[in-house]
Amino acid sequence: MTNKPSVLVAEDNTTLRRLLEYRLGKQFDVRVAENGERALALVEEQAPDLIVSDIMMPVMDGFALLAALQADPATEAIPFIFLTAKSDDVARQQGLRKGVDDYLTKPFDVDHLVTRVGQIVQRSQVYQSRLTAKIGRDFSDRLLPRDMPSEPGYRAVFFSRPKEDGGGDLFDWTRAEDGSYLFTVGDIMGKGLQAKFYAFSFLSYIRSTVHVMLRETRSPAALMTRVNETLINDQVLEETFASLLILRWEPEHDRVTYANAGHCRPILASPDGPGIVEHSDLILGLDPGAVYQDRTLDLPPGSALLCYTDGLNEQVARSGAMFGEGGVALGAQAALENGRPVHALLSWLLRRSEVPRFEDDVLVFWLQREADRAAKAA
Repeated sequence: MTNKPSVLVAEDNTTLRRLLEYRLGKQFDVRVAENGERALALVEEQAPDLIVSDIMMPVMDGFALLAALQADPATEAIPFIFLTAKSDDVARQQGLRKGVDDYLTKPFDVDHLVTRVGQIVQRSQVYQSRLTAKIGRDFSDRLLPRDMPSEPGYRAVFFSRPKEDGGGDLFDWTRAEDGSYLFTVGDIMGKGLQAKFYAFSFLSYIRSTVHVMLRETRSPAALMTRVNETLINDQVLEETFASLLILRWEPEHDRVTYANAGHCRPILASPDGPGIVEHSDLILGLDPGAVYQDRTLDLPPGSALLCYTDGLNEQVARSGAMFGEGGVALGAQAALENGRPVHALLSWLLRRSEVPRFEDDVLVFWLQREADRAAKAA
């Protein structure tokens, strides 16, 4: 397979079929068929980006081929160009009414055909890109929160910027009855809409699991275990792998309890310097017997906990190497005293990047303690 757009030619005339295969083959990945029945079989093997078809063919003519494709939702939108020896308007109007994209009467100029194929394929790709982007944005809106918690003496900031149609980054939070908060930061393995679809399904499972289990536990590790079981046992998500970070934040005690299933390790920036929250267990979806542990982290006055997805640590610096955890930690420390810490962190990384843009999805959650207990009480 090549990266060229694919074109299927259905033509019973051997000479013309070979000519079209040769001329179109300079720009496109071309397959040929001698009749509509053979063309339909080739479409079932792999749908092309466009079909060029004669109307008058043995076994199955062009109209029958078009009708068969339009009867299947998977193939009904494939662009279609008709070739025919008929010059009467009746045949032309019949083809146009059936939704063909162009209609060329033999003899035709081959260069004109090649140009029309290129124009229609490009137009189709633009429409598909716009549709994909729209679907991606819709998924992104559903995967991300509309607001953030507000607690005295704390700043909770969230930022997300998907690249193109985005991948499987997800973030969510909920408030428990005891005043604590549960945050989930995750990444479904994969890119594009497929990963985003699975992330949407996966987030639905997480939300329902958290909602049910909050009645009996506040343990991130217990929640992680249940999510892992769901991921492995569910048929829709059985081949899905995910990294996930679940945190329970208790603002009244300046404390975070977390369980990490192979996700990017959080960074704690403080007046004494940055540190990496080291503990991490196995990613979700691999082992039904995986054990997850709760770890507790105190938030000192003036400190900030940074949680993120791999679009940051895998960003390439000017040195040609990825920033890694160490580079992200330095950026977090530099942003600690800034009034817009997430903006400052991202700007710090971009100024030192090989290219002045992020090459992957970016998701950041920043939880900063701005004052000590006495100041908050006052």
